[in-house]
Amino acid sequence: MDRAHAALVVPVVADEPVVIPAIIKNGSITSSEKTPIQLATGSPAQPLVQVPKNPGGVLIIAPYASYRLTPFIAVARKLDANVVVASAGPQAPSITDVKGVHIDFQDTEKTIETLMEISRTEKINAVIGTDDASVLLANSIAGRLNLPHNDNRAILATRKKDLARQLLSDGGIKIPEFCCLDLDQPLVAQLQQVTYPCVVKPVNLSMSRGVIRADNIDELLLACARIETILLHESKDDPSRILLVEKFIEGPEIALEGILYKGVLTVLAIFDKPDLLNGPFFEETYYTTPSRHDPQLQSAIIKTISEACQAMGLREGPVHAECRVNADGVWVLELAARTIGGLCSKLFEYATGERLETMVINHGLNKKDKMVKKPANPGNNEAAGVLMIPTHTSPGRGIVGSQ
Repeated sequence: MDRAHAALVVPVVADEPVVIPAIIKNGSITSSEKTPIQLATGSPAQPLVQVPKNPGGVLIIAPYASYRLTPFIAVARKLDANVVVASAGPQAPSITDVKGVHIDFQDTEKTIETLMEISRTEKINAVIGTDDASVLLANSIAGRLNLPHNDNRAILATRKKDLARQLLSDGGIKIPEFCCLDLDQPLVAQLQQVTYPCVVKPVNLSMSRGVIRADNIDELLLACARIETILLHESKDDPSRILLVEKFIEGPEIALEGILYKGVLTVLAIFDKPDLLNGPFFEETYYTTPSRHDPQLQSAIIKTISEACQAMGLREGPVHAECRVNADGVWVLELAARTIGGLCSKLFEYATGERLETMVINHGLNKKDKMVKKPANPGNNEAAGVLMIPTHTSPGRGIVGSQ
């Protein structure tokens, strides 16, 4: 739970071709007037992205030492964009040929003032938040520059699991039954409303940190104590001590990656998680794509996530969603306004010939026609997969050491 993840990209071979859902016609489906959905289309022989030189400035906002920073810089350079990196830390990022500015994520007013001045002088045409910690700030700057953005309240809800659950519930989205616990209040009295098995998690952490299954009250109390320790080290920027407790949902877990443009969800990939994630912990292991699930189920997943985006108020930018499926339908577990974590973005390059970061930057540049030209080619026997290997965060420890 308190470990980092290294990723190993491995190709795999499917036993049979993966079929595009039958509901798709001419590359798009529309489940209802309220849920427009668009799938990536085009000839596999065409290049995914063709962007003219000098697209303008790209402002990349990242937490200090973010592993997502380097891929976005590489893509922005490839697009011949003027790159400016804003990050926290003891000094401005020292990256060759890239302008850097030190910012304080806690001093929002001063940081926005600084970044707006830089945006004007550097002619910024796209603002990218690389991680959960930077998406709200990036969205605020994009809004002030009249670039594609969301309502800040929608972004905030993706950072707070309790707010997200309430919005999804109000929007009629199928979610697990849930309640909230306050670690600053006596727990036993709060646990009387919990049914088992359940899953408890912090409302403000990602990457499966602090997500624990409990089958009875004793296990739940132990899980709460463990999460309280994790929060002491992992949530310095957000000291919330509220936990979300929800009913455990049986069934396989699936992830969806997409990009929203003016409220329309373009689906980039659906990932299967072949390992049965039944707890008590939920470390990520395998991600594989294209999905091997029934085409009708894939269509139902797409429809549900599109409706969930609308319920949350999300209209622009990358979307990473996770859900479980069973005989009762599609259950939404997470919905984040960012790209997939780890090195999973490499799957897009393997499957489509283009990087996920390229699609995100093109969205930031408001170039819808350059975002996606074609999907992964599902008409052959090839697939791609990622294996997440949990490691210790201390240098030189774990399966993958630091160098």
